[in-house]
Amino acid sequence: MRRLLSNAHCVLFDFDGPICRLFAARPADGIAHRLRALAVELGAASLLTPQLRASPDPQQVLRGIAHHHPSPTVVHRIEAALTREEISAAATAAPTPYAASLIAALSTRGRQVAIVTNNSPLAAEFYLRRQQLSGYVGGRVHGRTRDITLLKPHPDPVLRALRSTGTTAGRALMIGDTSTDLAAARSAGVEFLGYAMDDAQAEAFRRAGADYVTRSLEHVLTALIAPTHG
Repeated sequence: MRRLLSNAHCVLFDFDGPICRLFAARPADGIAHRLRALAVELGAASLLTPQLRASPDPQQVLRGIAHHHPSPTVVHRIEAALTREEISAAATAAPTPYAASLIAALSTRGRQVAIVTNNSPLAAEFYLRRQQLSGYVGGRVHGRTRDITLLKPHPDPVLRALRSTGTTAGRALMIGDTSTDLAAARSAGVEFLGYAMDDAQAEAFRRAGADYVTRSLEHVLTALIAPTHG
């Protein structure tokens, strides 16, 4: 852990998971249901495959609809609706233990911090302001754009974060909680630390080939602030 941190001039965080549980009080399956209802209202019911109709994941619903290349208006309306839902969810999101302390400690020790997320950057920025973390991130929030094809596992948000910090891939570390985070980091050439909330998630990371996995950000914070000897 110390080696990972000592090499990292910049630490990139996924948002939902490593920083907070975005849908702690506003269940994601309800949001997915409302996005499907909007698709029907917009005349795009035929795009809702059986998988999308059953999915509890609003990101999957948006991505699945966009994959079928409907009119740009349909995708824009559904993405805008998801953005509103995510901003509302950010008001009641549950902080991930030790995330705020880790972000502050990284920043005060000279590391740049950036956010790379498939969520709306507006939702992430709202949460950071609410938690008084914006100053540590300095506007380096790289989230969903109108081009849904650039969501992770595409490396686009990671590459944007590297550009915004002026950091080379070899001097960055990404902390994420999904296989798509791992894939995006790998594509960008960035070292990856998997954040797993349970044993099953940790095992999934190992099966995917993740070299480093932690069950708590406390371990990262401890490695960062512990005094060196010798």
